[in-house]
Amino acid sequence: MAPAGSQRRPAGNPTALAREAAGNALLILALCLIGFVVWFAFLSRLHYDRVQVDSYATFRNSLALGTAPTGPTNPADPAQLLVPGTAVAVLNIPELELTTVVFQGTSGQVLEGGPGHLRDTPLPGQPGISVIFGRRTAYGGPFSQLQALRVGDYFTVTTGQGVATYKVLDLRRAGDPAPAPLAAGQGRLILVTADGPPLAPSGVLYVDADLTSTPRAAPAMVISASELGPSEQVLGTDSEAWVPVVLWGALLLAVAGLLAWTGRRWGRWQTWIVAVPVVCFLTLSIADQVARLLPNLM
Repeated sequence: MAPAGSQRRPAGNPTALAREAAGNALLILALCLIGFVVWFAFLSRLHYDRVQVDSYATFRNSLALGTAPTGPTNPADPAQLLVPGTAVAVLNIPELELTTVVFQGTSGQVLEGGPGHLRDTPLPGQPGISVIFGRRTAYGGPFSQLQALRVGDYFTVTTGQGVATYKVLDLRRAGDPAPAPLAAGQGRLILVTADGPPLAPSGVLYVDADLTSTPRAAPAMVISASELGPSEQVLGTDSEAWVPVVLWGALLLAVAGLLAWTGRRWGRWQTWIVAVPVVCFLTLSIADQVARLLPNLM
């Protein structure tokens, strides 16, 4: 005898089972869309905060031990490039009340944890033009207030070579004149983020800042612009994320069919009580991968 209040139904009608599976799939798709918006706009901040806390502690330790990176290669093995996502600096902008760890690489996946250093440029504090990308809205939006900087503002970047001080030279967008060429032996840092509506970037904002402290020695640059992938470019997207998105999506379809089958044996509510944690996990996993398909500066 079925428990009182259960909604167990006969399982022998394939058409009804398929119809229920399709309904479950549509419901799960709606949950995925809602979950993506919630994750991207709000919950992704939790991921950013966790990565920042862990990375800040690790980077401080490497600074104390003198093992922090000072170039594009691993300090312990100069023949090996730094792994994307390796902490390389701490950016401190007092006017924005921003202190954030900077990582090696500028793909959307790296920028989920914080600003990223463009790999074919020197590290901040060294001669030449360094470039740092940062998200405007999602994953903590560390560069969300970059437009509030003013000419003459100062900020610092701490690397394995010490603290470098920069003075804001200008803010520019597409069509604005570029700053004067850099003098030999001097340094400049360009901060880059999305411009326009928060979730619909219409351009790019650049903040040029000149190095005012003594430039540090720079190791040989062993990475060229041609070696950077599309996901590391300005407003780049990571097409490789389609593979996990498809796989997670196929798993969700399988879950929809399983829900229809078990719902006719256990009862709808009993089934959903068990399934909700699984569906939530899969939804957030897909949301994280879909975020990599969007522009990396969002």
